[in-house]
Amino acid sequence: MLRLAAIFVTVCMVLIAVSLAAVLYLYFRFSGAEAAMVGLTALTGMALYNTVTTRLRDRSDVGDQIADLSRLTADLARHMAEIKRQLTTAEGKVDSAVNKVRAAVEPVTSEMGELGGLVKQLAETVAAHESALADRPVASAMPVAPTIAAVNFAPIIPSDLAGPEPVKLNGSYSSGEPAPDSFKALDRDSMVESIREAVEANRIDLYLQPIVTLPQRKVRYYEALSRLRTATGEQVLAADFLPHAEAAGLMPKIDNLLLFRCVQILRRLLMKNRDIGLFCNVSGTTLSDPEFFAQFAEFMEANRALASSLTFEFTQSAFRAMGPMEYESLAALAAKGFRFSMDHVADLRMEPRDLHDRGFRFLKVPASLLLNRAGAAPSGDIHPADLTDLMARSSIDLIAERIEAESSVVDILDFDVKFGQGFLFSQPRPVRPEAMQNGERGDAAGEDKTAHPQGAVA
Repeated sequence: MLRLAAIFVTVCMVLIAVSLAAVLYLYFRFSGAEAAMVGLTALTGMALYNTVTTRLRDRSDVGDQIADLSRLTADLARHMAEIKRQLTTAEGKVDSAVNKVRAAVEPVTSEMGELGGLVKQLAETVAAHESALADRPVASAMPVAPTIAAVNFAPIIPSDLAGPEPVKLNGSYSSGEPAPDSFKALDRDSMVESIREAVEANRIDLYLQPIVTLPQRKVRYYEALSRLRTATGEQVLAADFLPHAEAAGLMPKIDNLLLFRCVQILRRLLMKNRDIGLFCNVSGTTLSDPEFFAQFAEFMEANRALASSLTFEFTQSAFRAMGPMEYESLAALAAKGFRFSMDHVADLRMEPRDLHDRGFRFLKVPASLLLNRAGAAPSGDIHPADLTDLMARSSIDLIAERIEAESSVVDILDFDVKFGQGFLFSQPRPVRPEAMQNGERGDAAGEDKTAHPQGAVA
């Protein structure tokens, strides 16, 4: 079409130029050469005009096309930006979904790992039972098969610290070892003298019992327990000899000895696990002994780095018997960063906020007391169902102690208790004597004699 239009315009221009030349020749009497020159000039002018107008029209069309192309490019860039934003949003949602899935899967993975460890321990325990049964003579024709209820999923004390496992009495640890008859037969003065001799002869042994998380049963803390070893080698529980020692004023010496050992043991435990902690029992009378407590405080100042891992434990009766001097001693220890625990709880008449203000961060309640659902709590007592929440509001963790049956664990979990202790998990194990030799003294307090109160025997 464009070519035909150009030919038509050219023919028209030629006809106009010829017509102009003919008019000039015929009517205006121009000579033939002059008329031809004028016609040629007119044709050239029209050709130039046509060329210029054509070029201007083409330039306008090209400009419009470039403008359209620019608009299309801008629209394309806008669409690309929108697509990029949508992709970024989708990536964020995918990452969020992946993180949620990972957060949901990690606890399950951890639980599966712990379950695998328990299954492995179960298999080892069953194998040990089978080996023991195979070595025993057959008592009857009926085979005896170990049951799951008889398997103890007990966490163990580190092998370099734990001594031999205590001998069971009547196949159970649940009631503890009673005081030997030879000790119970002594009169009061003889008992006190026997205790004094045991202290001077370094026959106060240290035992460790784990405190585990619930329901994972992972060791989180250890409690240091004392046992008196008589001259004949018999073991006497703390509950049997400590009342007599306290009445005779021997508790500062005993606490002095046990405190130094606890620091030694804690340092060794922290070398293996920085998250572990140790509960050390302290008598209330120790806080009121000015001479001993001054050295006690000095020793703890020298070991202030252990404050986050060492917890001092007092009985409920000792706390209730405290006066201004004992409270001042507690405040001095709390100022150094040490925290306290209360055990031997006989009733739930207590004020959580007051305990927190005194520096208490743990409360041990016997499982039997916590699971008493006979009815409403006695007047003034906290109801067991409310105990965990009330203590948590005051930043005090609840520990259910003296757990001896799996059924108790199931019931205690309903109270949202995070920690448990008892013979179901592990019986107290003695600390090996070589773990606390004189060579270990440098671990506890270096060569500085002021770091060891009253020069206790290690």
